[in-house]
Order: sequence, then structure tokens, then C-alpha cells
Amino acid sequence: MTNYMYTYKYQDLASALYEALIPDPFYIELLRDITGSEQEKQEILMRYMDYSMTEAEKYGRLTIAGDVPYGAAIWSKPLDPVTENEKSLQKKDFIKTYMGETSLNAYQTIVSFMSEQLDVTLQDAWYLSIAGIKPDYQGKGLGAGLLTEVLNETDKNGIPTYLETFTPRNIRFYERMGYKTTKEVAEPLTGYPYWIMVREPLG
Repeated sequence: MTNYMYTYKYQDLASALYEALIPDPFYIELLRDITGSEQEKQEILMRYMDYSMTEAEKYGRLTIAGDVPYGAAIWSKPLDPVTENEKSLQKKDFIKTYMGETSLNAYQTIVSFMSEQLDVTLQDAWYLSIAGIKPDYQGKGLGAGLLTEVLNETDKNGIPTYLETFTPRNIRFYERMGYKTTKEVAEPLTGYPYWIMVREPLG
């Protein structure tokens, strides 16, 4: 584990996302070659989640659920090439600094592969990058509240949205939110399949 100091903005939410997403093959792969205790690995992934939330505030959209936060959704939206490159370089620098070169290589390999699977018609769509609710709050019908604000906005403006999920049990929830599975893909580095789901704006 790196010894670099890190200052959280959303530590409780980072913990919530960690608890919700630690079984996800993408995050398992990012942590695979990191040495240290499980507590240290948790700290590393929580930093990643916190960074992703602050990144969304700057470049996309962050929605938070609960007066006492129990979940968050991180959205990316299309950016001009210069801004997109700035965002990408900052993310890679964060991963290299706080997670290490091996994690950065895994991240780049997976993200590059997944980007190649996307239909060109999605270049103007918003992307649901991360969404998670603390396990204690799951199964209570609270997930929709994470997405409704942005989906109402994208509907109003005629913008499609999409997501990628490695978790089959999440598919039905997203279907209820209006998403349709457009492609199932075998991701080679993790060795797991994932599903691309697209939601056309509701007029």
C-alpha cells in the first residue's frame, strides 16, 4: 500500500460504495496484485471511490441518496477532447499514485477493451459509471432514487444513457428503470461476462 496521504471529501459514501461493489470483478482485478491486509486494500478502493465522486462533481454528475448518505451514483457525460484528455490523465495519475502501476495497467486494459465494445451511437450519451447502495439498504426500493434525478434531466433533453454491469442480479433493476440489454461481452482480463445496457430518452 502507498504511504501517500489522502484527504477524503466523501469518506462515508466511499465506504458505502466499497461495501456495495467489492464483489465486482472489475474492482477485484484492480486490487489483485496489491500487497497488504484486507483493511489496507479497503482503504485503497475507498480512495478510488472518493476520487471518482469528486471527479464526477467536476466533469459529470454526482447524485447522493439519503439524509444520512447510504448510496451514490456517478455519471460521466460527453466532454470536448481537451477536457476529456485532462480528465483521463488526472484519473491515471491518481491510480498510479495511490494504487500502483499494476492497477493502472489493469484499469487501462479493461477500460480500453470495454470502450471498443460500445456502439458509436453512444458517443453523445451519458454514462452511469458507478452506482451503489450500502448492503443494509439494498432490496428496499431505494435504488431508483439514485438515478431518477439524472434520468428526468436526460429525458427532458432527449439524451440516451448507458451502463455496463458485471452483476447479473442488477439487470432486472435497470430494466425497471427503462434500460435494455444491447450486448453481452466476455471481458478477457477479469474472465467474467458483463452486459451493456442502454436507455433511450422517454418522450
